[in-house]
Amino acid sequence: MERIKRAIAAVFDFLQGIVVFLAVLVMIYLFLFSPQEINGASMEPSFFNAELIITNKFVYKITPPKRGDVVIFKSPKNKDIDYIKRIIGLPGDKVKLMNNAYYVNSVKLDEPYLRPKTQISGGTFLKEGSEITVPAGYYFVSGDNRPHSSDSREFGPIPLEDFIGKGILLYWPASRFSPITNPQYAI
Repeated sequence: MERIKRAIAAVFDFLQGIVVFLAVLVMIYLFLFSPQEINGASMEPSFFNAELIITNKFVYKITPPKRGDVVIFKSPKNKDIDYIKRIIGLPGDKVKLMNNAYYVNSVKLDEPYLRPKTQISGGTFLKEGSEITVPAGYYFVSGDNRPHSSDSREFGPIPLEDFIGKGILLYWPASRFSPITNPQYAI
């Protein structure tokens, strides 16, 4: 009889350990880090359809977003859809689209992550030759594959409250495993 009690106690201890482990994983997923699948071609050549990245969900609670960050946010048109884009303009920045390039605070943005000769056309919000000032608490975002990206040129700047997090690690496919780094801008 004593053996049965010890066996039952061992099983309950094991199950308790599994429950605690799963609870910790759920907390990490909900509040710290989560996987994100790339859907579509808007971030090529940086990220391709069906690749997987890790999103840091708490970083923007302790530090503000930076220009060049790859961010995941809720679509302005449908909050059930997540978008991934790159931050081009910070709050207070003047963003202009001119001669196939972004200018931020009158400085042409050097964007090494774009394919050569990428065409950057205007959208319904930011047209070629026009300039906008990014409002406080908002960020101007753009996909790396400009001809195939629905971004701030179309729907305007995104509020920080819609950000889910910052992309920090490309982990699938394993052949492209790498940290997601920010470019060095002259601004």
